[in-house]
Order: sequence, then C-alpha cells, then structure tokens
Amino acid sequence: MRSLDQARAVCEQYHPGLLEALAEIPYDEREKPGSKVVDLFRRHGGVGLLVPVEYGGFGATPLEALRVQQALGSLSPSLAAAACMHHFTAAMLYALVGRQGRLTDAQVDLLHRIVPDQKLMASGWAEGRTQQNILAPTVTAEPVAGGYRLSGAKKPCSLSGSMDLLTASIAVPGPDGEPELAVALVPADAEGLSVHPFWGSLFLAGAESDEVRLEDVFVPEELVVRTTADDPGRLDDLQTAGFIWFVLLICAGYTGACSALVEDVLARERGSAGERSALAVQHEATLALLEGAARAVQDGVDGEAAVAGVLVARYTVQQHLVTTAAQALELLGGLDFITGSPHAHQAAAVRALAFHPPARPAAAEPLLGYFTGEPLELA
Repeated sequence: MRSLDQARAVCEQYHPGLLEALAEIPYDEREKPGSKVVDLFRRHGGVGLLVPVEYGGFGATPLEALRVQQALGSLSPSLAAAACMHHFTAAMLYALVGRQGRLTDAQVDLLHRIVPDQKLMASGWAEGRTQQNILAPTVTAEPVAGGYRLSGAKKPCSLSGSMDLLTASIAVPGPDGEPELAVALVPADAEGLSVHPFWGSLFLAGAESDEVRLEDVFVPEELVVRTTADDPGRLDDLQTAGFIWFVLLICAGYTGACSALVEDVLARERGSAGERSALAVQHEATLALLEGAARAVQDGVDGEAAVAGVLVARYTVQQHLVTTAAQALELLGGLDFITGSPHAHQAAAVRALAFHPPARPAAAEPLLGYFTGEPLELA
C-alpha cells in the first residue's frame, strides 16, 4: 500500500534494517512480555529520531516522525507505544535548548549523552489516566538539602524494563510559596527506584508497561528543570510541546496497526472492488487528517491552535480506526480469524487509543469553549 510504503521508506532512512529485524520475529513474539522489540529499537538508532542534530540526533520533522511511528505500528503496536513515550519526552526536553533560561551544566551534559549512549527515556507523567492531563504531577517532591526527595508511582509506565532515565512531573515550591510544575530527571538506577509487575493485558504487552515506584529517591537540584525568572514561560511551552508530540505520535502508532490490516485486505483482494476501495479511502482520509495536523505543527502553528488541531485529529482518528479495523477483519474472513493470524490482535490494539488521556469526555468542554472563542484550558 502506497502510504504504508512511504512510511516504511522514511523509517528505513532513519533506522536502516529495523523493520526487517522486527519482521523476522513472529508477531506473537513481538507483542509478548519480554519481547526483543525495544532492544532492536535501541540497536537501530531509534533513540535519536527527535533529538536535534547538534546533540547527535536526526532532528526529524513532525511528518517524518509520524511516518516512522506508522511503520513501527504496522509491525509492532507495542514498540510504537513504547517509542512514543521516549520520543515525546525527548521533544519536550530538547525544546529547552536555546531558550533564554539557561540549563544547568548537568542538564546540558545529560542531553549530550542521550544519543551517543543510546539512553531510553521513560515518562513518569500522568499518561495512563484517561481523565487526566498527561503532564499533571504524579510524584510528590520534598525539598531537602541539595535537591528533592521524590515519592510516588507511575503505572503503567512504558519502557519500565529498558529505561535509562525517568522524567517525572513534580510540584515544587515557587518563589511565592505556591506550588509550580517542574520536571525531575531521574536515573533508572537511582536508589529507591524499583519496577514491579502491573500490565495484565495480552495486548501491547511488549511495551514494558509495568509499575515504576519511587520511594524517597534523591534528585539533585541541577537535574530538576523549572521555570526561571528570565524565562517564565519555559515550562508552559514545554508542556505544550510535549502534549502536541504525544498526541501525534501515539495516534500514528495505532494508525500503523490499522494500515497493516488494510494493506492485507488489498493484497489478498478480499471482498469486492467497491468494498476494498471504500475501506482504503476511509483509512487514507484518516491518515491525511493526522498528517495535516503534523504539517501544521511543522509549518509553525503552535500554542492553543496546535493543541486544538491535534485533538481534533486524535478524536477523529480514534473513531475511524475502530471502524476501519472492524471492516478489515470482516473482509479478511472467519477462516483468517480461526487460524490465529495477527489481524485480530492488531484490530484489538487500535482500540487502546481511546484509553490514552485526555479522554474525549475530559476534553469536550474545553474544546467547545475554544471553538466558540474562549481560551483552550485542559484540566
């Protein structure tokens, strides 16, 4: 299928051999706990996709990143979900580069080591709670001499088994004593950080989405990113950038899983020409909407307009993927289902997009307000 071939070509450009290596592993092996897909991702340079060139990465555009995610999702929805968490975290942190508020030497050193050391970054934000903003703090921070003591848990936390660094949103006392958002950079081998079984679903089990606990974990002040007096908007902008990247990339991975289903229907010539055409048109329209949102961000749309744009795309994609996947399964036929092909697994996996925050009910009133001229305020 032409659109999926385009995605594969971009993925091959940035990560030569990755798709071939993934395809050599049986589908069930890719998607089970203990899968090798994350290790393959690391070994094929997956870490650097959204890292700026000056920091050793590829500096991919939003549209290119979307297509890489689509290609990965077509072979392993688990890997696409896990990669999304690393990529949106990288996009957030590197958005700080060049801002007026200077990074600490420790932060700059860490950013320079992500690609050479192939460090995977897990997200300790609120992702996983459908009614909550993904960037809301889930970890408490107690100020102590030289830094903070962190306590809390993130469950599920993708990449929990392979992460080198956990980024966690925390609330710290601001200059006026009121709590303000900050970002803690926590090494995975920090004393007090532990990983515990959590993920019980058969689907997306290769994403390593278990529980990460922090019990009195010390993080030095220089590894906490917060707003500064000379750059008061740095974390607001960081949140916006991270949110936009998260929505685009998570949608792209599930779209890739659906693309694989549609491609097989076309390749096997299942159903009539009219049925196949209708299926492909619906899927291509869904993909075009998502790509349009990515192009808008790439062309400079930012702030509320970008957030609204990606949310409109996300909820439309979420609805259409389920319908398209169901139609594809029907056309592939009962024998395909009975013989244990991966298609039913792929169709079930796309439903998980609805479980990523913010859920449609949580965004309904903020979007209605935005559409009628009010500021967009997601809780």
